[in-house]
This record gives sequence, structure tokens and C-alpha cells, in this order.
Amino acid sequence: MTSILLTWVANSLAIYAAAYLLGGVDVASLRDAFVAGAALSIINALVKPLLVLFTLPLTIVTLGLFYFVITAFCLWLASYLVPGFMIQGVLTTLVAAILISVFSAVINRILGNAAGGRRRRA
Repeated sequence: MTSILLTWVANSLAIYAAAYLLGGVDVASLRDAFVAGAALSIINALVKPLLVLFTLPLTIVTLGLFYFVITAFCLWLASYLVPGFMIQGVLTTLVAAILISVFSAVINRILGNAAGGRRRRA
């Protein structure tokens, strides 16, 4: 349960940060960023694994680069479902997806360590 909440918060903060950095990503409010983060978390948990499975041959042929397209599609789907979250353009969606993935991973790692998650052995 804690990992789901951490992922949601990390995705929400990453979306808000990407909206701050990129001109084509618009988030109306912090509340909309959290709604978009919840939508993205659900899409990443339910839809993305199926897309990865169905497009595995294409992902292998492109040496994994098509995975970025899948991530961008999931982000676009989240922006389609959440009224206060908009992304303009395909290239902006692709760049935002990469940024949000990186930001989310870093934030999730920081929050996971702060919450007493994975501990390193000395």
C-alpha cells in the first residue's frame, strides 16, 4: 500500500515539475497534478504492461527505443482523461514522458528512502 502511494506522489510531483520546465505541458493546479498522477499511476499499472507485451517484437527490433513511445502514449492517455492536464504536440509528449519517468524515479527513490524503504548495507 505504501509503494502505491509513493508512486502516486512521485508521479504527481514529476508531472508538476515537467509542467514547470516544459512550455507545452500545462497543469491547471497542484490538485490537477495529483489527479493526473493518480491517472498515470493506474495507466502504468494496468495498460502499460499489456502494451509492452503486445509490442515486444517492435521494441526488440528498435533496440528498446519503442518503449519511450509506449511511455509517451500512456502519458498522452492520462492527459486525455484529466481535464486540467494538457500536453501539446507529439514531440513535447515524448520529451515530457522521458522527463516524468526520470523525475518520478528520483522522487520515488528519495521518498522510499525517507519512508524507511530499502536500506543499504554497509
